[in-house]
Amino acid sequence: MPRYDLFVRDNVIRTIGYAVIPCNWMQIMENSLDPTHLEWLHGRYFQYVFEREGRPQDSWPISKHHQKIGFDLFDHGIIKRRVLEGQTEDCEDWVVGHPVVFPNMLRVGDLGAHSFQIRVPMDDTHTYHIWYTCFVPNEGVQVPNDYPISLYEAPLKDANGKFITDYIDGQDMMSWVTQGEIADRTTERLGTSDKGIIMYRQLLMQELARVEKGEDPMCVVRDPAQNDVIVLPQEENKYGVGDLLSSIAKDWNTRYAPNIDEIILLCKGKVEENV
Repeated sequence: MPRYDLFVRDNVIRTIGYAVIPCNWMQIMENSLDPTHLEWLHGRYFQYVFEREGRPQDSWPISKHHQKIGFDLFDHGIIKRRVLEGQTEDCEDWVVGHPVVFPNMLRVGDLGAHSFQIRVPMDDTHTYHIWYTCFVPNEGVQVPNDYPISLYEAPLKDANGKFITDYIDGQDMMSWVTQGEIADRTTERLGTSDKGIIMYRQLLMQELARVEKGEDPMCVVRDPAQNDVIVLPQEENKYGVGDLLSSIAKDWNTRYAPNIDEIILLCKGKVEENV
């Protein structure tokens, strides 16, 4: 298995969330190549959710308009880049960006938490989705060596059968599933903001052609001697929102980790090592 950095990183706290998503895995991957959904699904829609819940929304940065998006091929897939309203091209989100690791992983994060989203096809209409998160403690804080990895399920719907959309990953799942089990692409009209989706489809067809010729596709490693740690690009403070860890407890799938409050305290150095 390729030694991607988050899989082998020291001094982090790991959590693993999972869900069975009742749709084709390509719908999930193509969503990851559509950066502008950030401002609409997770920005404007979240503002609507915040308003209904009476939560403050003035400082929510992801509702800002996209001024520019970009995509670059690299050895392990595609790097996504964006410039939001009020930013310039020297921002981390453009200079560094974050990757879609071919063929089925997304790398995201900021400040004290970095994640892989791993999309595993179960069949044509079901995907086993994994959120693998590494919480990075504050400088000088040491994570207990035997601290357990928590496993939890991220629910798609509530007890009444309604989509849970007051957290980012719930919003994503709702948008994946409501396209239908297999999205009908026969009448789609892709535009300039869909160039990441186009690039991903072209890359997928290119690598499938290599497999048909008996060659290995991108990201296959067979020689252990060539399997050094693969450090992937990732922004560290792209939104400048300060205490992201507290937001993670409410707005991301990790809120369902049974020990999320303790994890945040540990990362901040507020829990003794013998916890």
